Amino acid sequence: MKKLFAILALVFSANMLVAAPAIDENSKKEKTELTEAQKERLAEIEARVDEIKAMDFSAMSKDEKKDVRMELKDMKEEAKRAGGGVYISVGAIIIILLILILVT
Repeated sequence: MKKLFAILALVFSANMLVAAPAIDENSKKEKTELTEAQKERLAEIEARVDEIKAMDFSAMSKDEKKDVRMELKDMKEEAKRAGGGVYISVGAIIIILLILILVT
């Protein structure tokens, strides 16, 4: 029982720590390189967003406005995915912690 409390205390204390990246001027300037296909798709997205901004929404029906809003949301998600990065959900973190606790 003491071992379980020690492990839980370690897990909760580890969650309290925040790993902040070191502030470096070079790291801010460096960006991930996009492939040619990603650059082309990004240009298409930007062109479509400009078209949508130029639209007259007062003449559109409610369903058309909803479709445009959903299209913008999908393009935003696609642009974020193209940027890269690894995201772990809270549920995945809990499962990983449970597996680590059960293994030890």
